[in-house]
Amino acid sequence: MTEATLVLVCKRPAPGIGKQRLAAKLGITAALQIAEALLACALEDALAWPGPVVIAPAAATDDAWAATLLPELQSSIKIHPQAAGNLGQRLNSLDCKLRARGLKYLVYIGSDAPALSEADFAATCEALLNNDTVLKPTADGGVSIMASRQPWPALADLPWSTGRLGAALAYSCHQAGHSVATLAHGFDVDEPEDLSRVMTALVNDRRPARRALYSLTSKIVLNSKIIHSTESSYA
Repeated sequence: MTEATLVLVCKRPAPGIGKQRLAAKLGITAALQIAEALLACALEDALAWPGPVVIAPAAATDDAWAATLLPELQSSIKIHPQAAGNLGQRLNSLDCKLRARGLKYLVYIGSDAPALSEADFAATCEALLNNDTVLKPTADGGVSIMASRQPWPALADLPWSTGRLGAALAYSCHQAGHSVATLAHGFDVDEPEDLSRVMTALVNDRRPARRALYSLTSKIVLNSKIIHSTESSYA
């Protein structure tokens, strides 16, 4: 397999931008702190990635900001701001541009799945050897990794930000003729209740950004009296 490229699709954390379901219950300040800590975890993954890395900020005006995120990789990292449209349209446009530059094996992640690990990325790359597309579902019906060695089918009309997204994405890829591999379920962070999953998944994680997120989450959970559920471990 040729070298796989990690593509981090992200928003620049700012008060009132993103994580609105968290902000509604925890307040704007706490939601911003969590968004910043989650992004740091995704950047930690990008820094550890053994191949090329692309950062795709949500706005073209954030390209200079994105270029400062990983100074250790400044000479090799590429910045490709997202185009206009819904998430599906933006991903299709970004994917087209990256493939036009000769990149084939593309592994897309967002900035809200802090339990992703080296093992998840290794499993993704291994699955891409024998499959066109690899998806890692999340507990709420979304996906935390979407990787492919083929251009994505049209994504604009998929039910983004709903519990039907993962199944609809897999179906769309199958309909386009892709062979699809599905990894073990994980989780992402959208609701206050997801913070309990963060605490369970990261309690023994020694990666610095994960330790910082665990500490922040513990304080917020304690202050907001969110119940820490241990029903399942999503590590």
